[in-house]
Amino acid sequence: MSEAQGNTGLTKLYRETGWTLRRFAQEVNRLGTERGTPLKYREPSVHQWLAGHLPKESVRPLVVETLARRLGRPVAYAEAGFPTPREEAEEAAGTTEGLLALGRQDMDPSRRGVLGAGLFSVALTVPHWQDVVGRMEAVGRGGRQRFGESDVAMVTAMTERISELDDRFGGRHARPMAAAFLVNTVAPYLRADAPEPVRQAMLSAAADLCYLTGYMAVDEGLHGLAQRYYVKALELAGAAGDHLTYCTTLRGMSVQAVDLGHGSEALRLADAAAAASPRAGPRMRAFLAGQQAHATARTGDRAGALAYLREAEVAMEKAESRARAFGSYDPSSLLYHVSQVRYELRDVTGSVTALKESDRARQGVFRRARVRHRCTLAERQLQLGHLEEACRTWHLALDDYPDVHSGRADDRVRAMTSRLRPYLRNRAARELHERARRLAPALVGT
Repeated sequence: MSEAQGNTGLTKLYRETGWTLRRFAQEVNRLGTERGTPLKYREPSVHQWLAGHLPKESVRPLVVETLARRLGRPVAYAEAGFPTPREEAEEAAGTTEGLLALGRQDMDPSRRGVLGAGLFSVALTVPHWQDVVGRMEAVGRGGRQRFGESDVAMVTAMTERISELDDRFGGRHARPMAAAFLVNTVAPYLRADAPEPVRQAMLSAAADLCYLTGYMAVDEGLHGLAQRYYVKALELAGAAGDHLTYCTTLRGMSVQAVDLGHGSEALRLADAAAAASPRAGPRMRAFLAGQQAHATARTGDRAGALAYLREAEVAMEKAESRARAFGSYDPSSLLYHVSQVRYELRDVTGSVTALKESDRARQGVFRRARVRHRCTLAERQLQLGHLEEACRTWHLALDDYPDVHSGRADDRVRAMTSRLRPYLRNRAARELHERARRLAPALVGT
């Protein structure tokens, strides 16, 4: 970029925002804080960027994301006058090569970009079903390496074992193992030869593993990394003609977005998931409509949220009289969505009631979910002024916490201690705070 000419692309985008130089700098700084790397940019820095000086490499993604959030659409690096990052170029090389590049970055923390690991991006381009269905590059196919149904079964079984570990203990230790398995075992199969039905099954199994790895990245707060895994899951699911994994992945992306406060993006993704599953059975419909309800409530559309919630409840009633549960989506999961919708609509009491019902109805031993949901319940009980009841609920969460290695669980315990500080003269609050300090001194402090 010639300094004399200035950065015409960035200047055009900046003018679209309607911001002052100061506001632009403030918004970039705000995303730096969200990423965990506080910044102190002011007007002169923005002026230099517009004049043609490139921001630091680590700051360019923040500038692009700031513009995308303001303009409500994806913004490419080239459009902003910036060179495309190496990681993004590698991942765009093709599904298999991109998966290898992503997995290698995840296996080696020294190669993992700070933004890609930590910052959720509304600038992400999400492939539509028609863009990916049945498509897969034929790199290396027709060679001597072959695989069969037993190899597909092995990948599926390994994914199930990793998922079990994640459910019980959180993804902190399981995700690096999943990344290594993707790189060293699964990706080579995607380059190998096999009968077409077997190859389709392997693509589907790989999509499931990518989705799970992305979900575990969310658990650690590595939101940019999670999005990149999710996109690979979409590409692989489309290549396999696997509607179920494609829709499940889009819904997972919506869950990620709504939990981070991006209501419009969450609703767009939830609607895309529903649209891509036109023949969904009742339990799948409840699974999708529950998320649409939560995302719609986040946007402030009360009538729309309640309509989706009723649709989810009717679908769940039909499903309960039929086949077994779809994945882990059962009545307790729907009650969790009821709670979230009520809370978004400012019905804190109704939210607490639904969360209690969800906790009682929950099946299986998913410690991480219990920790997170019970901490959420306690926070809302405290919001209603029920301090001692909240402390009892937090104690239940701490019963499971030592066995869970999860960034999201850590966040909930950290939030608990922060909320307790004004009440430490109360005996129940003081005892709870002391217990948390013994269990997690690094989170609580002295």
